[in-house]
Amino acid sequence: MNNKIKLYTDGACKGNPGIGGWGVLVKTENQHKELSGFSKSTTNNRMELMAVIEGLKTIESDEEIIITTDSQYVKNGINLWIKNWKKNGWKTASKKPVKNKDLWIKLDSLVQNKSIVWKWVKGHSGNPGNEKADQLANKAIKGSYEI
Repeated sequence: MNNKIKLYTDGACKGNPGIGGWGVLVKTENQHKELSGFSKSTTNNRMELMAVIEGLKTIESDEEIIITTDSQYVKNGINLWIKNWKKNGWKTASKKPVKNKDLWIKLDSLVQNKSIVWKWVKGHSGNPGNEKADQLANKAIKGSYEI
């Protein structure tokens, strides 16, 4: 793995909006961690963002990070759209407020000064890391029913 940190992230929602969960598999050369959480009222896009945010919060080193997500929204948002959103006062190209601005601001601060490679995979396509993240997100939703 060459001292790279790999994050596999996913979000899930039962109803959109509805009850949602996020999951992250953090893999390093020597270990892996599984993280998850839920929200009683959220959207799928918020859960996708939360998965990446919570995964990045666990990384303190300056090693290269490879983030694998099945969310074009997250990948394109952080790599393509956020620069103009910030320049335009957090407005989209159509002059509407950016949805999930609070989470985009958190994500933006977490990616600063980090070497990150973003990879997109089709969801439910058999990528083991993405499948695990999906399982974690859905397990968080199921576990929230018991609370």
